[in-house]
Amino acid sequence: LNWKNVIDFAVNGNPNPDRRVAKTESEWKAQLTPEQYRITREKGTERPHSGALCSVYDSGKYNCVCCDTPLFDSTIKFSSGTGWPSFTQPIKANAIKYERDTSYGMVRVEVMCNTCD
Repeated sequence: LNWKNVIDFAVNGNPNPDRRVAKTESEWKAQLTPEQYRITREKGTERPHSGALCSVYDSGKYNCVCCDTPLFDSTIKFSSGTGWPSFTQPIKANAIKYERDTSYGMVRVEVMCNTCD
């Protein structure tokens, strides 16, 4: 993927995931910690440099905390200096969902798991 693909997905829609995981809000709340729920279900953001995996570079895969879908591989993780884990590519093009985010007076692309609703 390149930035043109990411912008295209954010504007025109994302590829279909291999599977869908849909749960009620009460099911998500029962499964996730309050912080995980806030970040994953309410579009919250971790404070920079606060995530447990921010400075970890062990080999392996990074899976969605909600549905366990593999999202990123450690071989493509890099230090962006932003305070959040950064990756050059998802494991598969349809693993990640991209949405245009215009909050806080700027235009950004939000990156989320494409499997869970």
